[in-house]
Amino acid sequence: MNNLIAQMPPMLYGKELDEALTVLPPYDPDIIHADAATRLVALSNIYRVFLSNSMAREIYSKLHLGLLRSLSKKESPLMPRQYVENQKAIQMVESSGIIGGADSFTIIGPSGIGKSTSISRSIQLLSKTPVIVTEKPYRQIIPCVMVQCPFDSSVKGLLLEILRTVDGKLGSDYCAKAIHARNTTVDTLIGSVSSVCINHVGLLVIDEIQHIVGQKAGGALARYLMQLLNSSGISVAMVGTPSVIPFMSGGEFQLARRTLGLYYEPMEYGQAFRDLCTTLWRYQYVKHRAELDEPMMHRLFDFCQGNPSVLVGLLHDVQECSILSGREDISSDLLHAAYQTRLRMLHQHITPARKPSTSRVKQTVSIPKAEPVEVPEQVSIAAIVKDAKKGAQDIVSCLKRQIPVEEVPV
Repeated sequence: MNNLIAQMPPMLYGKELDEALTVLPPYDPDIIHADAATRLVALSNIYRVFLSNSMAREIYSKLHLGLLRSLSKKESPLMPRQYVENQKAIQMVESSGIIGGADSFTIIGPSGIGKSTSISRSIQLLSKTPVIVTEKPYRQIIPCVMVQCPFDSSVKGLLLEILRTVDGKLGSDYCAKAIHARNTTVDTLIGSVSSVCINHVGLLVIDEIQHIVGQKAGGALARYLMQLLNSSGISVAMVGTPSVIPFMSGGEFQLARRTLGLYYEPMEYGQAFRDLCTTLWRYQYVKHRAELDEPMMHRLFDFCQGNPSVLVGLLHDVQECSILSGREDISSDLLHAAYQTRLRMLHQHITPARKPSTSRVKQTVSIPKAEPVEVPEQVSIAAIVKDAKKGAQDIVSCLKRQIPVEEVPV
């Protein structure tokens, strides 16, 4: 174990971690004096900006600890026995999981809040050594392998994608052998993938896991993932949107237990959002620089509703429109125009908060309570109304002839 763990990069924390996660592309303030074409090309740098936050720090810690547990299990005395069981599965002989899953968890949150970017930055930090090599026994281990869940929840498609990604890192041919093998079934394929993961994979990240929702093969894919987890001993992180929560939590207890993890929502209007706005605001490519004040930050939050991806896209598009139109500034009306034209497809998902209504409320007139009126026992109001309807007479006039009636204007 010491040989494997020693090759892992040290775990970062605090300010050191924030500096490692943050990405700030270079910016020259004199760019505003360049021609429009040069500034439009440089404007795309705003998409590269990434500011570390609590979500990114938590995701990094979760992935680092998951990788640590996975590498620890690779030194378990049970690992050779599990490898033999996986070979039985390849040969279509009854087999079982011995080593059990090292760890599995989910990272759930709406699209655009920065999950994938946080994961990508974390994997870069964890993969300072692209391939960990051990001598006794000789092994090549990829710290993190990231794949995407097939849109049709194909079990075979996901397993082949794992092999294809490993081949791309190691130069091996596991995927080609699996495709051309005779009598290849999902059961035999999962034995092959489990063996490959035992030997070569530290942490497996499966993105877009929400694709299993609404698919006939979704349940089968989830069950095979649990089998892969138990047969390989690696850590598996499943990343997706909140639409997958009912599927994960509403199934079997085993699936719900294996999919506990992290959940995130769009940013609230607070210091973290202000810091992001301040950082992005520095990347101005219009000729007339605009100042960022509290009302403007409120306006930005109103249009993006705390979604960082939408905020970045809005600040890019408002500058692009301003440069192309010759306005060369950033103003509230240009932000509104960019939201209405460039972000039209998002209107049903992100709606700016409505201003309070300024219409005058009509005055109401209180009606005093009327004194109770004694109705003679021999008088039936229902009978009077019935007789008035039969004779086509005014009901109020008929009532007045029998009992006191007071009319009140409405």
